Amino acid sequence: MKRWISFILHLAMIVILTSFGSYSVTKKEFPKVPDNLRVTLETEPTVSSEFDSIRETAIAPPFLGKSYNGFKEALAFKESQGRYQVVNTLGYLGKYQFGRSTLKLMGVYDTDDFLNNASLQERVFEVNVARNKWILRRDIKRFNGKRIRGIEITESGIIAAAHLAGAGNVKKYLRSYGKKDVADAYGTTISYYMKRFGGYDVSEIHQKRNAKV
Repeated sequence: MKRWISFILHLAMIVILTSFGSYSVTKKEFPKVPDNLRVTLETEPTVSSEFDSIRETAIAPPFLGKSYNGFKEALAFKESQGRYQVVNTLGYLGKYQFGRSTLKLMGVYDTDDFLNNASLQERVFEVNVARNKWILRRDIKRFNGKRIRGIEITESGIIAAAHLAGAGNVKKYLRSYGKKDVADAYGTTISYYMKRFGGYDVSEIHQKRNAKV
């Protein structure tokens, strides 16, 4: 009896020791990423445009605040992702997407030269701002600082909307208090540009009648 009890105790001890010896816990440890190497992706509301399909691969313009340079680079990024040699499906050209008729009004007739001349494109944009400021001078004075359908009207918003839809359509929008809110062929509205590009300082560009390059 004693032999059987001793045998059973030894067998039980062997089973217990074997169980503990074969069981182990492996904890996976992942390297900690330093805070300065963490990347946060930011997205913006999409608007119907020809360039939405390449938005994810585009490089955003540098942060320039609410300066005039910040205004024109933000507008250019929306228009063409900031690319000088773009021609869209409707025939609008360059970094700021000018139509041929608008270019002719400002004295530019050679579209090939325009597409390949970055400094000319920047000059045309500046001239167009001066031109639209003159056309809309009374509306800028009358509506600047007011709200139309929840949107604060600013000089830069008015100029951006004129770039989108033309000064005449911006006059109609303002004087109808937002009722005549036209959109371009890709669905972008005057009110969207008013809001999107409001609050920039564009005072360094002065109004000029019949401005030309």
